[in-house]
Amino acid sequence: MSRKTAAAAAPVRRPRRTGLYATAVASVTAAAVGLGALAAAPASAAPRPAAPVVTRAALDPALVRGRGAKVAFAEQEAENAVTNGTVIGPDRTAYTLPSEASGRKAVKLAPGQHVEFTLPAAANAITVRYSIPDAPGGGGITAPLDVSVNGTKRSTMTLTSQYSWLYNQYPFSNDPGAGLLHPDWWITECSCVPAETTPAPVVDKPFRPSHFYDEQRLLLGRTYRAGDTVRLTVPAGSRAAWTAIDLLDSERVGLPHVELLAANVLAFGADPTGRRDAAGAIEKAIAFARRTHLKVYIPPGTYRVDRHIVVDDVTITGAGNWYTKIKGREVALDEPAADGSTHTGVGFYGKPAAEGGSRNVHLSGFAIEGDVRERIDTDQVNAIGGAMSDSTITGLHISHTKVGMWFDGPMKNLRVSETMITDQIADAVNFHTGVTDSRVTNTFVRNSGDDGLAMWAEKTTNARNTFDHNTVQTPVLANGIAIHGGTDITVSDNLVADPVREGSALHLGARFGAEPFAGKVELARNTTVRAGTYELNWKIGLGALWVFALDRSIDGADIRVTGNDFLDSTYNALMLVSDWAVKDQYVIENIHFKDLRVDGTGTSVLSARAAGSATFENVDARNVGAVGVNNCGSFNFPATGSEFGLTDLGGNDGGWFAPWLLPNTITCDDRPEAVPPPAPGAW
Repeated sequence: MSRKTAAAAAPVRRPRRTGLYATAVASVTAAAVGLGALAAAPASAAPRPAAPVVTRAALDPALVRGRGAKVAFAEQEAENAVTNGTVIGPDRTAYTLPSEASGRKAVKLAPGQHVEFTLPAAANAITVRYSIPDAPGGGGITAPLDVSVNGTKRSTMTLTSQYSWLYNQYPFSNDPGAGLLHPDWWITECSCVPAETTPAPVVDKPFRPSHFYDEQRLLLGRTYRAGDTVRLTVPAGSRAAWTAIDLLDSERVGLPHVELLAANVLAFGADPTGRRDAAGAIEKAIAFARRTHLKVYIPPGTYRVDRHIVVDDVTITGAGNWYTKIKGREVALDEPAADGSTHTGVGFYGKPAAEGGSRNVHLSGFAIEGDVRERIDTDQVNAIGGAMSDSTITGLHISHTKVGMWFDGPMKNLRVSETMITDQIADAVNFHTGVTDSRVTNTFVRNSGDDGLAMWAEKTTNARNTFDHNTVQTPVLANGIAIHGGTDITVSDNLVADPVREGSALHLGARFGAEPFAGKVELARNTTVRAGTYELNWKIGLGALWVFALDRSIDGADIRVTGNDFLDSTYNALMLVSDWAVKDQYVIENIHFKDLRVDGTGTSVLSARAAGSATFENVDARNVGAVGVNNCGSFNFPATGSEFGLTDLGGNDGGWFAPWLLPNTITCDDRPEAVPPPAPGAW
């Protein structure tokens, strides 16, 4: 989401400033979390696994059965493979390579070293998630990675860091040598506002490096069997001093889809080699298809599109997202557009809502590959945008755009499904302003630069929307799934893992000018893992579920948190908080927790830092690192007890919800020490 982070609840008031987890305080943060980077240990002595280790979000798949997106690939973490490189991590300290890795571990290879995976099933395609260094002055480098199967070299991938390595304060910079973007903001590195401090503090450079990882896909040319080995080797003499491999996804990709009765873009002059611009030819095919009531078909190939293609009342299908690629460069505009954009790039856009929006748009079976390397929030350089009602988007693969899909309503009845969105500079999907009766399902998100999936009811409310059975992994900034206002919202059966900084796995926020929560807001049967980050501005840990009253009270909706599993939470499983400046004005009420399982918290099950109340029923917890309920209320500490009340509806097991905590015992520990919990297991 395009926004600054506001500072909030703490026992002393702090100015609202954006702040990220900084390298200068990494050791302090690690000590606070109790999860600092382990000493790097060579993995060459590790025994060869008898069988491949397949995970989901770096967990045993049995622990997340029924949650998240159904995907065609098998995930294998590099730290579980055979390597003569070095395993790095675990580490949950922002601005480190392992902190942004899936499962908070990766393998670091020097030139000449390798990591080898054993295929768990037949596969003819792989995806490699990796990181290589930036250029000394920013802008990225390229470096080779050899791919061998069963000892025979198949290909050399050209890795790049051109789409990674951001620095500095929001909205970030590509320049590692840049000074502070906002010297008038409060930062943790000096616990000061630099522009108002004498002598001026010296801030290390590069300042707050982040967004390290990228990924590439490769068709292997033939199908290999389960048990065959895929070795990734950094060649001797590689330009990259190191190459970090996070994971390998392997899958069996079917034959290209063929659409015979359709407006084939090749017939209208589209170049499938990517050398010539294909936008005009695709638009001609769209116009013909609308007149003749046909689909548009984009056969296998790479098609260069360097601008928006406006779509309305049309079906566009490709041969499959491994085969049909719509790829574009980011292009600087001669002068800013009316919407404030200074660049354009590849994207399929519905008409603006102010012009009536688009309807009956159906996009499927292709990839969109952008060229966005910096975050400029006014730029419309998203893969999908505008307003699209009564429309479907399915089977796409989206990478290297600013936002995968940003919809500006009012609009209704959109269905997004079976889509992968990776390596974004900002959000993966955002329902913004007046989006109603719409759904995102079976969609996989990894390495978003901001919220993975978001609903933002700014000025006009969103209503009756659902995020269901999606997976969100490693959002570098902000939250896995964020809901900012709205009416009758459902977030169900999702899997969210490894948020890195300034956010949580699940977030309900009265902020960013959003309309109030109303009706029924349901968070049901979601699983979070390794969630909850250390907020350096506040110097506290966030919950895996973070409910935040910043702009108004959260008290007008029936909020039901039911059937969720909170696994290996870095700090609290649940956190309810209001901003310090408004702590005596806003409350959080009418929130109900039922049938939850909490397996491992660094601190408490619940951290209450607001006035209000909640009910608890059948909430089971184990491996809790601190007092079960850290109840600070709104920090006035009246003799009558905390301003936050708890109601026991029965069945709360594990000893965390003791009778002496009820109804509102003050148990406030402002900054409790986090205790690393054991790995989650079967309940």
